[in-house]
Amino acid sequence: MNLIKRNTVPFPSIIDELLKPDWLGGMQNFNANVPAVNIKETDTSFAIELAAPGKNKEDFNIEIDHNVLTISSENKSEKEETEGKYTRREFSYSSFRRAFTLPDTVNTENINANYENGVLHIALPKREEALPKPKRLIEIG
Repeated sequence: MNLIKRNTVPFPSIIDELLKPDWLGGMQNFNANVPAVNIKETDTSFAIELAAPGKNKEDFNIEIDHNVLTISSENKSEKEETEGKYTRREFSYSSFRRAFTLPDTVNTENINANYENGVLHIALPKREEALPKPKRLIEIG
């Protein structure tokens, strides 16, 4: 077996330098941020909480297709600043898409959603037949 000593001094490559988030002074993160989600289940419903601060309720698109709940949002903006001879234009684009396969126990006709304090709340009620039945006494005949 041969032992090879490697140089451990880091030499950044030109590719590493070009892909730094602050290349050219101000490029933002290349990765789209996907909002965090909490899912809760109770005896009568499911609840989805999606953290998306800084948005309006009009920014969201919620749809159901073949028992798949899809939540998406897309924002585009353009800002132009002129100072003397120089003009600076910045484009901003952000979007996300989250999809959840719903169980058969969800009543898809009565799903509702609201957005408050930076959190999108989606209530998914269960079907009547999926609700827990109360305990009953059976008489012996």
